Amino acid sequence: MIPAWVDGTLQPVEKLDAHLRGLRHKAVSVFAMDGDAVLLQRRAAGKYHTPGLWTNTCCTHPHWGEDSLTCAVRRLDEELGITGVQPEFRLTAEYRAPVGDGLVEHEVVQIYSFEAGPGLRVEPNPDEVDAVRWAPLSDLRTEVAAAPDRFTPWLRIYLDEHAHAIFGQPAD
Repeated sequence: MIPAWVDGTLQPVEKLDAHLRGLRHKAVSVFAMDGDAVLLQRRAAGKYHTPGLWTNTCCTHPHWGEDSLTCAVRRLDEELGITGVQPEFRLTAEYRAPVGDGLVEHEVVQIYSFEAGPGLRVEPNPDEVDAVRWAPLSDLRTEVAAAPDRFTPWLRIYLDEHAHAIFGQPAD
């Protein structure tokens, strides 16, 4: 169960139901940085929406009653085997985007980042992640502009509208 607003009241809702109904709900996104490069993941082929698309390091929904930082740390471990990091809060953003098959992400998302540093251990969970790679931000922007359909809608929105707050750089 994830926290979603139903008729103006925050309550626990099944994740798939929230996406089917396009309900506004809480989410968390994390960006692992190594200088000007960001760690990207390609979503596993078995994900029920946006499978096989490249996205930021980690993105998820908190459990009912779970705070966003605890959620971010939990999912970094569950998705990528990343432990021992302390993500820093960057901003709260809200967006609404179709994600295929009639599903909608309408998220109020807490966005975090952290500096990976040398030796960051990354062990992707194959149920969640098909591949990972580091991409310099300038290269990522070029790739997204050339082939937007290879990237999740929320990553495109973050790069277009929130780059300065996330990366300390203008959105271009």
